[in-house]
Order: sequence, then C-alpha cells, then structure tokens
Amino acid sequence: MSDQLKFIVEKLNKEPFKKNFNLITFDSLESTQLLQLLSDVLGEIDPKHIVDIREELPEHTAKRMLTLLGILKYKPPGGTSDLSTFRQGLVTGSKPVIHPVLHWLLQRTNELKKRAYLARFLIKIDVPTEFLQDDTMADTNRQYEELMEAFKSLHKECEQLKTSEEKDQLMKRVERLRKRVETVQNHQRMLEMARQLRVEKEREEDLTQQKQEQKNQLFHAEQRLHRVQLQLKDMRHAAMDSKPESLMKSLEEETKFNTYLVSEKFPRELETKKQSLLLLQKVVAEPAMGQSDLNELESKIKEVNAQINQLIERRMMKYEPIDSKFSMYRQQASIISRKKTAKAEELQTAKEEITTLERQMIQKSSQARELDGTEVLKGDEFKRYVNKLRSKNTLYKKKRLEIAEITAEYGILQRTEELLKQRHEDIQQQLQAIEDKKGISGYSYTQEELERVSAVKSEMDDMKGRTLDNMSDMVKKLNTLVADKKSSLAPIIKDLRQLRQRCQELTQECEEKKSQYDSCAAGLESKRSSLEQEVKSLREECLQEESNYHQVNCMKMMSEAQLQRVKEEVKMYVSSDQQERKKAVRDQYSKMITEQENLGKKLREKQKSVRESHGPNLKQVKMWRDLQLLMECKRECFLKQQNPASVGQVIQEDGEDRLVL
Repeated sequence: MSDQLKFIVEKLNKEPFKKNFNLITFDSLESTQLLQLLSDVLGEIDPKHIVDIREELPEHTAKRMLTLLGILKYKPPGGTSDLSTFRQGLVTGSKPVIHPVLHWLLQRTNELKKRAYLARFLIKIDVPTEFLQDDTMADTNRQYEELMEAFKSLHKECEQLKTSEEKDQLMKRVERLRKRVETVQNHQRMLEMARQLRVEKEREEDLTQQKQEQKNQLFHAEQRLHRVQLQLKDMRHAAMDSKPESLMKSLEEETKFNTYLVSEKFPRELETKKQSLLLLQKVVAEPAMGQSDLNELESKIKEVNAQINQLIERRMMKYEPIDSKFSMYRQQASIISRKKTAKAEELQTAKEEITTLERQMIQKSSQARELDGTEVLKGDEFKRYVNKLRSKNTLYKKKRLEIAEITAEYGILQRTEELLKQRHEDIQQQLQAIEDKKGISGYSYTQEELERVSAVKSEMDDMKGRTLDNMSDMVKKLNTLVADKKSSLAPIIKDLRQLRQRCQELTQECEEKKSQYDSCAAGLESKRSSLEQEVKSLREECLQEESNYHQVNCMKMMSEAQLQRVKEEVKMYVSSDQQERKKAVRDQYSKMITEQENLGKKLREKQKSVRESHGPNLKQVKMWRDLQLLMECKRECFLKQQNPASVGQVIQEDGEDRLVL
C-alpha cells in the first residue's frame, strides 16, 4: 500500500497536475478532496469531465465517474461480487476505493486518453427495434454503422503512419538538428535560453489575457459606479425637495399598506395556496381512477353541493331573518373588503409600474446626458423652466399681435400707394392734354429728364472723387496686406511642401495596403462563400433530421396512445363493475360478433328455405306466365270478333271469298 501511495504522489506532483503533495498531506485528504482529485485525473483523460464537484450533485458525480470508468474498462479489485460496495465507496469518497482507481489511472494515462477519445466515436447507440421499422431511421442507423467502420479503418491507418513514417522522419530531423547544433559554441546555453524564451512568451500571453480581463472588469465596474452615482444624486435631489411632513405621510401610508399585506393579504393567499397544495397532494396520493369512479365522484359532488345550499338556506332563515339589520352591514363589509383587496392589488401594480418607470427614466436621462451632455430638469428647475416658457409664450403672443397690426397697416399703406399712383397717372394725363392744347407737348417730361440728368451728373462727380480717394487708400491697404500675408505664409508654404511629400508617401503606402486588403478580402470572401455553402448543407441536414425526429416523435405518441387505449381496455375488461365491462371494446365487439353470427344463422336458414322452394316457385311462375299469355290471347280474339273489319277485308274473286289484310 505504501508503494501504491508513493507512486500516486509522485505522479500527481509531476506534469500536468503539479499538486505538490507528500505522503502525509495526501493521506490526510478528506472525501470531497479525494473525489475532486479523482475528477481532475478523469478530466485530464477526458476533457468533458473537468468539473467542480461542489457544483454537482453527488448522484450525478458518481454516475459520471462510473460511466467513464466503465468506458475505460476498469475492473474493481474485488470483482463483480463487490460492485455495490465499490459504488457506495465511490459516492462517499472512501480511500480504499479511490486509491486503487487513482493508481490504475495514473499507470496508463496515455493509453486511457486514447481509449476515451475512441469511445466518443465507437460506442454504438442502441436503437429500439420498433424505431428501426421506419425507413429513414434504418438508413440513418446503417449510415452511422458504416461511418463507425470507416473511422476504425482510418484510425488504424493513421496509427500505422504515425508509428512508421512520421517517427522515422522526426528522428532523422532531430538527429540532423542535433548534429548542426553541436557544432555551435555554447549550444546547451542557447537551448536553455530558447526554452526560457518560450516560457516567457507563454507567460506574456497569459498576462495579456489577464490584462484584458481586468480592463473589462474595470469597464463594468465604472459603469456600475456611474449608475449608482446617478441613483444617489436622484435620491439626494428627491430628499432635498421633500419635506418632513410629506416623508412621514408617505412612510405612514407605506407602513399601513405593508401591514395590510403582511397581516391580511399574504396570510389569506398563503392559506389558499396551502389548501390547494393539500388538495393536489391528496389527488396525487389517490390511485388512478376510471370513468365509473369519476361518475361516482361527480354524483357525490352534486349531493354535497345540494346539502351545502340547504344548510346555507337554513342558516339564513335561522340567524338572518328578513327583517334583520345586520345583513346589509355584512354585505357592505364584504363589498368594502373586496374593494380593499382590489385597491391593494392596484396599488402594488402601480408601485411596480412606478419602479419600472423610474428605472426607464434613469436610463433615458443617462442616454440624454451621453448624447448632449445636459442634465434632465427636475423639481424647482423644471418649474422655473415652465415659468420661463410661459413668459416667452406671452411675449410671443404680444409680438404676434404687433406683427398682425403692422401687417394690417402695411395693407392700408399699400392701398394708399396704389391710389396715389392712380391719381398721379390721372394728373399726368391732364398735364399732357394741356401741353397738347398749348402746343408744347413733352415739356414736363423734358424738364424732369434734365433735372434728373443734372442730379445724376452731380452725384457721379462726387462719386468719382470719392472713388479715386478710396481706390488709393485701398491700394495702400492691399499692398500692406499682401506683404503681411507673404511674411505669414512663408513658413506655412515651407511646411506645406514637406506635407505634400508626406502625402505622396502615405498615398503610395495606402495603395499598397489597399491592394493587400483587396487580396485578403478576396480570400476571406471565397472562404466565406465556402463556409456559407457548408452551413447551408448542414442546415438542410439539420432540418431533415428535425423532420425525422418529429416523425419518430409522432409515431411514439401514436404508440403511447394505442398502449394507453389497450391499458384502459384491459382495465375495463378486468373490472368487477358490469356497467364498466360493458363499455370495453372487447365486449362490444363480442356482442357485435354474436349478433352477426345470429344474423348469419337466420340468413342461412332463410337461404335453405329459398333453395327448397326454388323449383316449385319457378314452376308456379312459369304457369302464371302461360296463364297470362293465354288470357292475352283470349282478349285479342274477343276484340277481333267484336270488330272484324279492323282485322281485314273480304273480297270475291273467281267465285271464292278471300280475306285481305
């Protein structure tokens, strides 16, 4: 036993476990620690068993370990006789059971890894024979078995190749590299440095991953801190705006509501839940009932309801006479109680809605703050904002009235202008008529033109003088401005030349990167198309398998329904109740078979009588037909005797009488 423990401790202290045990610490492990250690060793053999047993039920842990040990073909030391003891010891974490298992696993870890890998593909699934009657299921099972055989052959070929070619090639390569390295000075030190470099790179990757995880945790923590700060700010703002009286009033109302919930509503609901639970437990504890039991229970329920109604009527007649004054108050009290319950439920739902709305408000305010950086107005600030809006609205209405007055005055002035223009045209026409009459037509127009031209000439002279002065001043300003701009633009132009050169270099680099990106995008696009085709085929296969599953499930449900029907039929057939047995399908069919047999017997007797009377009846029918023909012939003869002309005409020819038809 000591050799076994030494071997286990030695293996556990090496890669990949690195447990750092000694004989004393290993022997002092508790049952749960031993089970976790066994689970870790099994997880090294099969990665699916890397499980923390604290997060798993003991039954599931034992079942999982027993399943994997069965796949690995582990045989307990005591044989099959002590199998129950082995299972119990595995569940309780017994040392005499777990130590041999660890010793066996650690002796052949690589071999067991290979066996666990192959077990995932070579364990045959037992399909029930009734499912194999379906063509689709049979084809799928046959394909599964063919793929399993193909996997076996391919794995054998792969193992042979690994043991032959790859081993030789690797040995030759290692030998060549060793000879090449031995010629280099300090090759042992260089190998050690390379090994340390690899270890440091792995450590760097682990540190990078840890850094990224810590960044993510810091980001989430900052978000939580931001939300908590917002909630704290809102709560402080609400506390500043509120008064002690309002706080006390709200607290009293909340206390009353909670007292009502705790003392009246919740106990009543709990009592109803308990009663319903007791009823359900009674129903579950009762054996399965048939139709006769259900009918009997329905009849009992009807009788009990009738008795309850009678007792209620008696009680009302005894304790509540017609002229009683308490019935009205009881009715009002029940109505008030129902209203109170309904209002409590409404209040609770309203509180839940308020909570959700407050949460949404906090979320919306944070979103608004992130969008434009402004705070959402609350309390007095919102009131001041509303008052400001009202004052602006009043000012807006006032300005709008002024604009309306100005618009009306503008219309009046426009109309006045039109009237004055019309009057001016009339005066001009009168003046033209007077000038024509006096013989000096166009005088007023010529005089106006001369006055206008003289005024324009004087304005142009003044403008020319001012323009020349302005132009001289402008030229001076422009010269000074150009000189200033040249002096200020000189360093910028110098920098611009360098930037242009840099721009050309970046443009060339951008084109190279773009070509690389296009080639990479083309490769990724081809890969994506191939993956899409593969996904499409897998989806079609998945849909096909789902349809097969639904078909098999429907067949299973039909089979279960038929089985249930058979069970009910057997139950009704073996029932002692004659009425129940009469409802059985077997009895109904037996009755129908008996009726059909009796009917067949009657029909056979009738057939026998018909066969016996068939000959005489035929003879009688023939006689009746002959009699009918004879009577028809007699009738025709009688008619011919009564009307001979209708039959023919008698003529005389050569002394003889002839009948011509």
